[in-house]
Amino acid sequence: MHISKKLALAHEKKKPTYSFEFFPPKTAQGVQNLYDRMDRMHDLGPAFIDITWGAGGRHSTLTLEMVNAAQSQYGLETCMHLTCTDMEKSQIDQALEHAFKSGCTNILALRGDPPRDQEKWEAKEGGFQYAKDLVKYIRSKYGDHFDIGVAGYAEGCDDHRDVDLLVKHLKEKVDAGATFVVTQMFYDVDIFLNWAQKCRDSGINVPIIPGIMPISTYASFKRRADWTKCNVPPAWSEALDPVKNDDSAVREVGKDLVAAMCQKLLDAGILHLHFYTMNLAQSTRMILDELSLTPSMSGTPLEKPLPWRQSLGLNRRDETVRPIFWRNRNTSYVARTADWDEFPNGRWGDSRSPAFGELDAYGIGLKGTNEANIKLWGRPKSLRDVTVLFTKFVDGSLDRLPWSEGAISAEANSIKSDLLKLNKHGLLTINSQPAIDGVSSSDPVHGWGPAGGWVYQKAYLELLAFPSIIDKVIERLEAHPNLTYYAVNQKGRLLTNTKDEGPNAVTWGIFPNREIVQPTIVETVSFLAWKDEAFRLGQDWSKCYAPGSGSRKLIETIMDECYLINIVNNNFRETHEIFEIFEGLEPQDIDKVFEDEVVDVTNNSKELVNGQASSDAVKGTL
Repeated sequence: MHISKKLALAHEKKKPTYSFEFFPPKTAQGVQNLYDRMDRMHDLGPAFIDITWGAGGRHSTLTLEMVNAAQSQYGLETCMHLTCTDMEKSQIDQALEHAFKSGCTNILALRGDPPRDQEKWEAKEGGFQYAKDLVKYIRSKYGDHFDIGVAGYAEGCDDHRDVDLLVKHLKEKVDAGATFVVTQMFYDVDIFLNWAQKCRDSGINVPIIPGIMPISTYASFKRRADWTKCNVPPAWSEALDPVKNDDSAVREVGKDLVAAMCQKLLDAGILHLHFYTMNLAQSTRMILDELSLTPSMSGTPLEKPLPWRQSLGLNRRDETVRPIFWRNRNTSYVARTADWDEFPNGRWGDSRSPAFGELDAYGIGLKGTNEANIKLWGRPKSLRDVTVLFTKFVDGSLDRLPWSEGAISAEANSIKSDLLKLNKHGLLTINSQPAIDGVSSSDPVHGWGPAGGWVYQKAYLELLAFPSIIDKVIERLEAHPNLTYYAVNQKGRLLTNTKDEGPNAVTWGIFPNREIVQPTIVETVSFLAWKDEAFRLGQDWSKCYAPGSGSRKLIETIMDECYLINIVNNNFRETHEIFEIFEGLEPQDIDKVFEDEVVDVTNNSKELVNGQASSDAVKGTL
């Protein structure tokens, strides 16, 4: 959605909103760390983010990659910076085309700073002289597809200190087609408000967004204030100088100063704040919490159109159906379906497509470096060590497992004791949801979709179980007509009691003036695609450890031996029946489980595929 439209809707509701700026890091690990931070800051509820463009196009490729990832994988409405500096027209065209294909609909058009090896700004031959020329060009090429923002300077810029002249230039940029303004950082609210009024008096009627720079350290505060030549009120220096050598105290004092500045802006009717995060989260979050603007502080949960995070990639905004298997690995699912030419939609849609993407694509494998993962998960020597990791994840004291991009959700609280019991007994849970029999769509934990609706879901459980108990598990599952299941091992031996490969809706919602929405399903083809990824993630985990080490052998054995099982209880009023299947079925000796004789299930009557399973083979058998 266009930023100007977002701001207009928020203004109608008199609802304050905010946005974050990020810049491309210099290292690959820095990029991954920033993606993780962007993912977490999504939960703060920004209206949009923007990503900077380096002078002379430096880091431009990374900017384009980050825009695509933010839009498609993280579901963040993204504004891409684009500068004239040292950019040929062909480079501008390539950047705009990439932004378009990424689903990006917002551009911040800038002249840009000179490259570091040049003292003065110079236009590239065949390029653009001013930001207004870039605005005109974008409009001529793409019409109204892009909302186009431009920079505003309340206290002058490097090569022009004449504020009146800069207001005139700003008016020219708006007349050329710009639809919103983002300002340089400032610390004096009165200067900003007077300048904003001067803009209005000059006929500039588009939204003006104030740029806010949080204070993380005293040195960075002074450096940025000196660099922009912005006025620092005397009271700010008086408050910060006594604590300038204590970074924690500086953040705390800075938080109060910037929050008070933001509150003055809000009181003046400026309802959107744009934070220059410098790729950090803490200082910005502290300010928003102080203002009671974050969902956790305001008591207003984030709007969730669907129970999973939507992608904002091109052609994906209307996607309404996904398999439950990637519930905890949203970015992986988006990456593996990036080349689909259409997405399943409609009341009875399913997730079938000609192909899921390969497992070697960026963003699909195990997150983090070997060193970081060993620090997180230690060096397990026995199955009991592994179960401890899984129980820590379930009780919330471990941030992630290989099969989950983040911490366990609050939704699991109602079945936490059941999950803990399974994991303590050597049954390793990797995905679950409780049954929900009609909860308000505004419920802070289970709710999703438009207000005034009711949401439902079937109990679901996915776990790894050893072959020593698989026969008994299948026998019990067969005795429960409400339960449907799939069980598959790494070699592709598939067991199921489903009658066909069609989708089974496990989440649905009923809303005023809409058909029933069924956004989450279980079905055969996507489960087999997920099976490959699930076992691959375990193998990736094992490779964090040295070849021949006990930890590697342990995890490899779990992957080689275990079945991946998913179970749906089609009685959506019953949560705990699934867990009863596993009563008393833990391995006889959890520390010697690998010495147990593997039960032969080759003659099981429910086996569909021998050897290596594939979606084509399953289709033929079913």
